Amino acid sequence: MSGKENSSPVCVEGQHAEVNSISDKSNSKSAAASSGEDNGWTLDDFDVGRPLGKGKFGNVFISREKKTKRIIALKVLFKSQLLSLGVSHQLKREIEIQYHLRHPNILTLYGYFHDDKRVFVMLDYASRGELFNVLQAQPGHKINEVIAARFVRQLANALKYCHSKGVIHRDIKPENLLLDGKLNLKLADFGWSVVADQSKRHTLCGTMDYLAPEMVSSQPHDFAVDIWAIGILLFEMLVGYAPFANQTGDKLIARIKECQIYIPSTVSDGAGSLIKAIIKKEPSERLPLADIMAHTWIQEKRLLEDAEVAVFLSTLSKSSSRHGSSNN
Repeated sequence: MSGKENSSPVCVEGQHAEVNSISDKSNSKSAAASSGEDNGWTLDDFDVGRPLGKGKFGNVFISREKKTKRIIALKVLFKSQLLSLGVSHQLKREIEIQYHLRHPNILTLYGYFHDDKRVFVMLDYASRGELFNVLQAQPGHKINEVIAARFVRQLANALKYCHSKGVIHRDIKPENLLLDGKLNLKLADFGWSVVADQSKRHTLCGTMDYLAPEMVSSQPHDFAVDIWAIGILLFEMLVGYAPFANQTGDKLIARIKECQIYIPSTVSDGAGSLIKAIIKKEPSERLPLADIMAHTWIQEKRLLEDAEVAVFLSTLSKSSSRHGSSNN
């Protein structure tokens, strides 16, 4: 499986704000600073290099800020597309949320600027790219338990920080998890994120394979949807596909609601126990983030990380070299 059978994001939330809500130059300096804007930036301040990826609304390029020599990922979005698809409010919220999050396992958003046709978002450069692509390059689309445990621990740590700030990510999946040169995970793409208040949320959004039972049942949801997604991710990293990925449409929704998964014998008892402790139908029964990080399996694998990370990085480098040679 490619892993993207049910990966298209879904959302039933009204998003019809004007693009000018992002780029209105009449905003005060304090308001601009609070959302990451610096009116002094222009495209001339950057050396723009090769494309890193292509999205629905634009492209991402590796770039270097001329003054500081800092290497960044520059996301270029077209205002006409944002407006026609009614997602400008979503982008504004994404920038405002991500700009204020500073954590080793969250992709840094440095700021944004704009011209008449485009919005430019300045992001930290994660040289190893998407976890999705790394998984796809591995035999069976899966990774060993030591590396999987590392990613789960780092993701749980990032989400614990997000939740402490009131932020629910709501779209955890391999495509939204990036890796830096030292194999540190970076949580990215806060497009469906929301700052929660005391009430629960009702919006259906995210990616089908990773949606929690309360979401597909149109029930109110809270921070526990992110915890559910960690369990789905761990399963996918160890097995090679998401636990409900062999179904679509109503059958997929029914399986998620039933919350019945089969864990192959290739998965260790320790990893299986953690998956079962997270993938629970009742949100209140899911293992808290702090307990995920403290889980015996996570801590045992952490002792082996240094050696395994070095080996894994070497494997990735050899794979990249072979791929580069084949394209010459």
